[in-house]
Amino acid sequence: MKIAIMGAMPEEIAPILEQLGEYTTTQYAGNNYYEASYKGVELVIAYSKIGKVFSTLTSATMIEHFGAQKLLFSGVAGAISPTLKVGDLLVATKLSQHDLDITAFGHPFGYVPEGAVYVEADRELITLSQKVALSMNKTLQEGIIATGDQFVANEERKNWIGTTFGADALEMEGASVAVVCDALNVPFFILRAISDAADMDASFSFDAFLETSAKESAAFVMKMVDAIIEQNV
Repeated sequence: MKIAIMGAMPEEIAPILEQLGEYTTTQYAGNNYYEASYKGVELVIAYSKIGKVFSTLTSATMIEHFGAQKLLFSGVAGAISPTLKVGDLLVATKLSQHDLDITAFGHPFGYVPEGAVYVEADRELITLSQKVALSMNKTLQEGIIATGDQFVANEERKNWIGTTFGADALEMEGASVAVVCDALNVPFFILRAISDAADMDASFSFDAFLETSAKESAAFVMKMVDAIIEQNV
């Protein structure tokens, strides 16, 4: 079995590479892909760079070129739901593209012909993640994630996304990864640590949070890999 582990930024995969220790690096399509053997399975690890185009390219490459059979993504997201606080872990049940708009042709926001507004994440991996969270004494919330090629700092826009898509959080890569995996029949899992919320402290440092959350997310993802291996023994 080959499992892809993906992030958007180098900080999000660095702790995983550090934990693995030994890996080979392949340069392909303008990016670096890191391959390693781990407990009898093969891993391919990469960060895509920010945005839907790069995450589409990276996820498709991991599946089509490197042969990944499952894909695990971890990163950070901004909260929409008031129940989400900084540092909370959110797993996507389904994902949508909030900046996809052909409503002029009578379609709902986020929809393209022969497509769908939402892509459902793999329920088996979500169920497995809840078991992993329980074993790690962590709370893992589930919700809808909206993706777009915009860093949304406008409160009105954020609220519109929440209302239109029922979204709990927003980010810039998840839905495009979901579209790729869904089209290629590869089970996927999207994990996000909440990096900003309505009640966040003014002294909050994103850089410090990213480093801390990357380590926690990496630990969780590797426990997910362990659980997948155990499930397939």
